[in-house]
Amino acid sequence: MNDGIWQTEFSVETIVSPDFAWAYMTDVANWDDPPAQFRLDGPFVEGGRGTTEMPGHPPRRWQLLDVRPVECYTIEFPLDGAILSFVWRFELLPTYGTQLTQRITLDGENASAYLADIQQAFASNLGPGMNRIATAMNRAYTASL
Repeated sequence: MNDGIWQTEFSVETIVSPDFAWAYMTDVANWDDPPAQFRLDGPFVEGGRGTTEMPGHPPRRWQLLDVRPVECYTIEFPLDGAILSFVWRFELLPTYGTQLTQRITLDGENASAYLADIQQAFASNLGPGMNRIATAMNRAYTASL
């Protein structure tokens, strides 16, 4: 890790196609991470904006970047002198299904001011969260058959 830069990444495999995974993950109604609540202002496209609300905290605005349908997208949260990014990738597995990967990156001149809080929030929670998403996605797919 470079001074002031931190990242973590986790991948899960699902039984769904990349198209299904993309449709599922770009529908903000499927983002289930209590107590956070998510809102997208408009379509899920490059430059799209949204808000994350947590009880007891001011709403956090974010922007969609690098939106490449059925391949990847980035959610970027501007912080004071830093950027927190969530990159989602969707890759077809050789045996069908999709590998879903999320990489979280903290960067910028003032990143060290947020480092402890970001590590506490995401370092140990990313894997269980990704597994929860894969399970919910698989369940939604099975219910649609």
